[in-house]
Amino acid sequence: MNEPIKIGEIGMELADIPGTSIKVSRVAIGTWAIGGWMWGGSDEQESIATIRSALDRGINLIDTAPVYGFGRSEEIVGKAIADGRLRSRIVIATKAGLAWKGEKVFRDASRDHILREVEESLRRLGTDYIDIYQVHWPDPRTPIEETAEAMHALFRAGKIRAIGVSNFSAAELEQFRKVAPLHVLQSPYNLFERGIEGEVLPYCHAHGIAVLGYGALCRGLLSGRMRRDSVFDGDDLRRSDPKFREPRYSQYLAAVQSLDRLARERFGRRVIHLAVRWMLERGITSALWGARHPAQLDPAAETIGWSLSADSLRDIDRITRDIITDPIGPEFMAPPARPQ
Repeated sequence: MNEPIKIGEIGMELADIPGTSIKVSRVAIGTWAIGGWMWGGSDEQESIATIRSALDRGINLIDTAPVYGFGRSEEIVGKAIADGRLRSRIVIATKAGLAWKGEKVFRDASRDHILREVEESLRRLGTDYIDIYQVHWPDPRTPIEETAEAMHALFRAGKIRAIGVSNFSAAELEQFRKVAPLHVLQSPYNLFERGIEGEVLPYCHAHGIAVLGYGALCRGLLSGRMRRDSVFDGDDLRRSDPKFREPRYSQYLAAVQSLDRLARERFGRRVIHLAVRWMLERGITSALWGARHPAQLDPAAETIGWSLSADSLRDIDRITRDIITDPIGPEFMAPPARPQ
């Protein structure tokens, strides 16, 4: 059996999940791509090595979901942590509230569905509790009160340690909190997708709700590796992302070049480091870093231990505002309501 991995050797910053005893690394590993679906497939052994590499770098938060590869991502996470006896030192975040038929995904946050889903996730993950359990999307066909009551029941039973939601509006957060405690919100947030800044992020800060920001690198745009001739094959999500279509694509690439220049000249870093540091400076509890190869995590250490000045924050805003004349959010990713 492999020796247990030591967590925290690189001095990773930690943050509290208010209302719980959970502490999470400020950079987390997101495992959507590890599931393979909509990312052109994945290799199981390489994925396991990636998760274990994240833990070795001080990252203790692993975010997954049943829909990521239709159970495959959760199974890989379970295998990655099974041999190392790491469970008590890892924070597992997964989700409920989506169902699928074939590869057609739809929302179902009904009580019955959530109570079935949690048992399936526990089995795939090889654990008897989930640290952070999140409603993946609000379900227009299920009252929020019903969803909240189901999550609260799991919390009271000890099957989950923290209640979370994902992709909820401020009004939906308020409605949910009338029925159950709410510890975590997960939403898309990055330099190019800032929709939560108006109401959602201030609401979470005002009510002590931790915020996990997904899409930190905006499907790789902010990695600094994308080129005009980059090709996305098969079911790759970026084939349907409007950001990767002209004329927008050239604008986003130009913004990345300018941001990279700013990062190098002022901080001796690259745009990938700047993008994640910016999220943390803007009040995100933990930035979700998607990876499926260990080397993709190499830049994570350089996002920690420095800060952005007010002047730099203003210049970053100016670059994105002036270069991207027709910005667009991540709305294309929203799954439909379930059929009546």
